[in-house]
Amino acid sequence: MSDQTAIPAFDALGLDTVVLKAIGEMGYTTPSSIQEAIIPLIMGGRDVIGQAQTGTGKTAAFALPLISRFGNTQAQAVQVLVLAPTRELALQVTESFENYGKHASNLRVISLCGGMDYRPQNKALRDGVQIVVGTPGRVVDHLKRGTLRLDTLQCLVLDEADEMLRMGFIDDVEWVMEQTPKACQVALLSATMPPPIRKLAQRFLKDPQEITVSTKTATVALIKQRYLFINQRDKLDALVRVLETETFEGVILFARTKESTVELAEFLRNAGFRATALNGDMAQAQREQVVEQIKNGRIDILVATDVVARGLDVPRISMVLNYDIPFDGETYVHRIGRTGRAGREGDAILFVTPREKRMLMSIERLTRQKVTEMTLPNAAAINAARQRKFIARLTDAMTAGEKDGKAEKFRELMELCHKETGAEMVDIAAALARISQGDAPLFADDKPAPVVRLKRPERDSREPRGRSNDSRGREARAGGREDRAPRAPRAPTTPDAGMVRYRIEVGRTHGVKPANIVGAIANEAKLTSGNIGRIDIFPEHSTVDLPESMPSSALTHLKKVWVAGQQMNIRQDGPAAARAPKARRANG
Repeated sequence: MSDQTAIPAFDALGLDTVVLKAIGEMGYTTPSSIQEAIIPLIMGGRDVIGQAQTGTGKTAAFALPLISRFGNTQAQAVQVLVLAPTRELALQVTESFENYGKHASNLRVISLCGGMDYRPQNKALRDGVQIVVGTPGRVVDHLKRGTLRLDTLQCLVLDEADEMLRMGFIDDVEWVMEQTPKACQVALLSATMPPPIRKLAQRFLKDPQEITVSTKTATVALIKQRYLFINQRDKLDALVRVLETETFEGVILFARTKESTVELAEFLRNAGFRATALNGDMAQAQREQVVEQIKNGRIDILVATDVVARGLDVPRISMVLNYDIPFDGETYVHRIGRTGRAGREGDAILFVTPREKRMLMSIERLTRQKVTEMTLPNAAAINAARQRKFIARLTDAMTAGEKDGKAEKFRELMELCHKETGAEMVDIAAALARISQGDAPLFADDKPAPVVRLKRPERDSREPRGRSNDSRGREARAGGREDRAPRAPRAPTTPDAGMVRYRIEVGRTHGVKPANIVGAIANEAKLTSGNIGRIDIFPEHSTVDLPESMPSSALTHLKKVWVAGQQMNIRQDGPAAARAPKARRANG
């Protein structure tokens, strides 16, 4: 809707007063286009299909009316079920329900996600909840165990339906929908509508109202967008070089996993930067404290995941660093939108590894904007920056000394030193500078900066989607063709730079598909699906390429994860295990 003045305030949409009070305290005044269209439909019990990009306010579009309808009931049975593709999104949606419904005294919400302890989930379900938010696999587990019942369900929400399809959860989603009452209201929300999602809607939704909100995917004009093409192994070195030479007030550094945020923040602190992590494992009070620290200048760099940075508005943020590339244009737009706010100029730098070059092109295509290549700063640039900062520190100290009158005592001391030693004042100053600098070298060694060149992708290059061309071909040929003469075995391949090949004990005879493997690993190890490399499926096992920075805790957990009725029992694959670096805690 182009005329924003025609959009009503939230209080004109029929929402409950407890919801209006909560969103008023959060600063919400005017609904977005998707919220204005969908809230009245869900309030009225109508099935709805909402198609809109990420960042348009879809969560509030279904959470606000559902809290209004069910937040003050005394029901002990589940009335709302929200399915989300990932644990991160499920937890984010749960938090949104809790924030929007904080004044609804009877509201009970529970997250059912993979990788979490069953015991508190079982207890919450026994005690009674109105709203369940979960990932498809864990919801299916609870339904089959009998700990979750849907016979009183009033509304089912499919959030990010196309992402659930892409991650291989569509069969679980269909099975869950088959367990719901026929009269159950369904809200299907998706950024795109691929044919399988359209078919799902036609099968399960009853005369749905379709709402499509087209958003112009554009980034703020005042944001300077650049990318650095760098090998995975050189990213930490490149990060320090960029931070040393760029001018900024505050920085948000985006990392892919919670573990990476902690370890990157520790790495930066050891390198002399004022940095701290911001992720979903932190308590809300701790997160608020961290945000306040960067607002008041006590820290300069926030290392954050996408989920916790949503809605973050800190005017001091002048630069966004995408240490790990996002896998869609909308996430990129959301990330860099944290800078260049309120008419200020901003900087956005994107780290791109060789295997991610097509993702960069995809981002440029979706945002309809060109991202400019930058040169990795060399030793000369670093030394020039250090020299400027050193002189600035001296200038600031002299200015402060004149203002507070404390410089006079030091001036007298320097004159005494000059009189007693006969040393020139410049030599005395140099000695003081050396004392101030300590053992840390002021200037960097003159070693060449690591550089790689961006080339146009060859015909056989692929965007890492978690499945190889070979695996897609095998899947297409599966069924009815086993009688053909076996082909000669393919020559073994090696993982891409920065990746390690792992073996999992589930294969073609177990009925596994690449999408099943992608979905299990992405959801249980908290990885983005695009960060999963080549997958090859063999009769009794499969191999998958994962980042060499995979935390050991994630690999330990994946050993126990089940796929296609088999435990993965993941381990490094054969000869590759001897060559590849052992899985270690992620340093970024």
